[in-house]
Amino acid sequence: AEMAAARLSGTENRLVSLPLSRIRVIMKSSPEVSSINQDALFLTAKATELFVQYLATYSYKHGRGKEKNALTYTDLSHTAEECETFQFLADILPKKILASKYLKMLEKEKRDGEVREDHDEGEEEEDEDEA
Repeated sequence: AEMAAARLSGTENRLVSLPLSRIRVIMKSSPEVSSINQDALFLTAKATELFVQYLATYSYKHGRGKEKNALTYTDLSHTAEECETFQFLADILPKKILASKYLKMLEKEKRDGEVREDHDEGEEEEDEDEA
């Protein structure tokens, strides 16, 4: 039986391109996981691989990367934002913005926080934003 198991794991490794040892480490990082069955490890690795392929293919087909014949980060972040299936990835694949734009957003959030505390100043600041 051990020979069959050894042969099977050799075959499994060729069927999955992701490193099983790395996936085992990630799975073990979950406090609910005490031990990992070899079949569960293989199936998780294969499912992950297929998911990444699907995400990449979808993003390439629906993105602007095909014009450049390349898959770009922007294609991936656009997919995460626009496609309902992948929206759970939006925090992991955020749209890239310039640092200056981000700092302005932070400033505006800070001002909006102050606006809630003091309405009089808030109205003046909102008028400035519109102008």
